[in-house]
Amino acid sequence: MDNSLTLKAGTFGGFALSVIPNLTSADVIKTIVLACIGAVVSFGVTLFLKRLTSKKK
Repeated sequence: MDNSLTLKAGTFGGFALSVIPNLTSADVIKTIVLACIGAVVSFGVTLFLKRLTSKKK
């Protein structure tokens, strides 16, 4: 299997040219909103678990 730069560039170019025309602004906004919600929930769960597992002094 050839892992040359040309093969990687061609694969990425084909992928980008097939995906980019199908993206809408609604999809991008939905992705951004969901990523923000996921980050906030992850941060909250981390803080909750730290409090839950920390020893009281």
